[in-house]
Amino acid sequence: MPKAPRLTLIAGPTASGKSRLAMETAERTGAVIINADSQQLYADLRVLTARPSVEDESRAEHRLYGVADAAEAWSVGRWTRAVLPLLDELATQDRPALLVGGTGLYFNALTRGLADIPPVPNAVRDALQAAYDLEGEAAFRRRLAEVDPTAAAAITPGDRQRLVRAQAVVQVSGRSLSAWKADTRPLLTPGSYDALVVEPPRDRLYAACDIRVSQMIEQGAVDEVRDLLTRDLDPALPAMKAVGVPELAAFLSGAASLDQATAAIRLSTRHYAKRQLTWFRNQARNWRRYS
Repeated sequence: MPKAPRLTLIAGPTASGKSRLAMETAERTGAVIINADSQQLYADLRVLTARPSVEDESRAEHRLYGVADAAEAWSVGRWTRAVLPLLDELATQDRPALLVGGTGLYFNALTRGLADIPPVPNAVRDALQAAYDLEGEAAFRRRLAEVDPTAAAAITPGDRQRLVRAQAVVQVSGRSLSAWKADTRPLLTPGSYDALVVEPPRDRLYAACDIRVSQMIEQGAVDEVRDLLTRDLDPALPAMKAVGVPELAAFLSGAASLDQATAAIRLSTRHYAKRQLTWFRNQARNWRRYS
C-alpha cells in the first residue's frame, strides 16, 4: 500500500478557519505548521494579520511566522527559497508538515512552478502604462497579440496591469511571458502532498471577517499600526499595504474616526476574502474542499 503524503497544503481565504483546522490536525498528528501567507511573514503585524498567538505556538510548532521585518519586501521566490529547505528537513526527519495560508501565488509556485522572469525596470513599465493610456486597451491588446498571443487571449478585459506586464517582459527579455511560464516545473513532486481548500459559505465567511476585525481592534491593532508608522517606512512596502494599515493610519492622522476606520477595514477584509475565494476556485479546482 502506498505511503500517505507527509505534507498537506491547506489554503483558503482570510477568516475561513484554516488555522484552526491546522491546529487541530497538528495536535492530533504532531505536524509542524508552516506559514504560506505573505502578510503573516512580518513580525510587525501579529494582530492585523491574525498571526498564530503565543499560546498557539506553544501548542504546536510553527515555522516562517513573523520572520521578516516590515522594511523588507519578500517575493514569492524568496519565500520558496525559505520553505523548500524546511520541507526537506522535515521529510528527512519523517515529520508531517502542514503548509497553511491564503497566498495563492505561494501554492502555485510549489505545485505548478515559478518562472524565473527577468525584472522589468520602472522606466519600461511607466512608458508602457503611458502607451496603454494613450492607445486604449483594444489597440494595446492587439499589439501584445503580435508578440504573445497566448497572454493577449488569456488576460481578462480591463486588466491593465497584466497587459502592461506581458508587453514589458517581451520588451525587456525578447521572449514572451507565456514562453517563460511554459518553462516552469513544479517545485513539489506530484503525488508527494495532499491539498485542500477551506471554503465556508460566503455569508458565514463574511460574518467571520467582521468578527475578526472587531477582535483585532480590541487586541491592539491601533497600537500596532502606530508603532509601524513611527518607522517612516516606504508606503509601497507589502507590510504597509496590509489590510488595516492604511485604514488605521487614516484614523491616527485624524482623517477618519475609529468607527469609520473599522468599517473600512471590514469592507477591505470582505473584498480580500472574496478575491481569495475566486482565486482558489479558479486555480485550485482539483483540490479537496473543506467547509
